[in-house]
Amino acid sequence: MNENSRLHTHSNIRNTFFSEIGIGISGNSFLLLFHIIKFFRGHRPRLTDLPIGLLSLIHLLMLLVAAVIATDIFISWRGWNDIICKFLVYLYRSLRGLSLCTTSMLSVLQAIILSPRSYCLAKFKRKSSHNISCAIIFLSVLYMSISSHLLISITATPNLTMNDFLYVSQSCSLLPLSYLMQSIYSTLLVLREVFLIGLMVLSTSYMVALLYMHRKQAQNLQGTSLSLKASAEQRATQTILMLMTFFVLMSIFDSIVSCSRTMFLDDPTSYSIHIFVMHIYATVSPFVFISTEKHIVNILRG
Repeated sequence: MNENSRLHTHSNIRNTFFSEIGIGISGNSFLLLFHIIKFFRGHRPRLTDLPIGLLSLIHLLMLLVAAVIATDIFISWRGWNDIICKFLVYLYRSLRGLSLCTTSMLSVLQAIILSPRSYCLAKFKRKSSHNISCAIIFLSVLYMSISSHLLISITATPNLTMNDFLYVSQSCSLLPLSYLMQSIYSTLLVLREVFLIGLMVLSTSYMVALLYMHRKQAQNLQGTSLSLKASAEQRATQTILMLMTFFVLMSIFDSIVSCSRTMFLDDPTSYSIHIFVMHIYATVSPFVFISTEKHIVNILRG
C-alpha cells in the first residue's frame, strides 16, 4: 500500500490542514460578503474591486473543493468512482489556475491605475476593467484546456497496488502519462507559469519605480495634496506588491516541494507539506485585503 494512504493516521497533519482550510474559507467568505454588500449599497466601485471580489470567490470555491478532497485523504474510506474523481480534481486544478490568472491580472491592473496621465499605460484606465475581464476569461479557458488531460489521467484507485500510480487521495490516483504527453503538458505548464509570473514581476517592478518617483517628486515640491495622493497610492500598491511577492515565493516553494514529491513517491511527509503549502496564499490573501479596507478596520476597532 502506498505510504501516502496512511495520512489519515496523522492527526496533527489532519488538524493543521483543516485549520488552515477553515481560516481560509472564513476570510474569503467575509471578503466576498463585504464586496457584495458594498455593491448593493451603491458604493462607487474601484477598478480593483472586481478582480479582488473574483479572487475571493475563486479561493473560497477552491478551499471548499480542497476540503472535500481532504476528507478522502485523512478519513479512512474509499467511496468515489471515476466520475467523481475526475470532476473534483479537474475542478480543483482549474480553480488554482484561475487564482494564478486573476492574481496576475490584478497586478497589471494596479500598475495601470498607478500610471500618471502622461504615461502610455494610462490610456488603458477607462477600458481596463473590461480588458482585464476579457483577459481573465481568455487565460482561464486556455488553462482549463491545458488541464483537460486530467479528465483522462485521473481515475479511481484500483484495488491492485501499482507503484506507477501517483497518489491523489485514497479513492483517486493519477495514471502515468507517456513521455511525449508528459513533456507536452510540462512545457505548456511552464510556459503558462513563466508568462503569468513574468507579468507580475514586470508590473511589480514598474510600480516600485513609480512609487520611488512619486516620493522623490513629493519631497522636492513639498506639496500636501501630492503627498496625500502618493500616500493613498502607496497603501493600495504596497498591498498588491506584498501579495505578489508572497505569491511568487509560495509558487517557488510549491514547485520545490512538488519536485521532491515526484522524486520520493512514497514519502507521506513531502505530500503533507505539499498540500499545506498549496493553500497558504488562498488562506492569507483575504486578510491582507481586509486589513486595507478602512470601513472594515473602523468597524473592527469600534
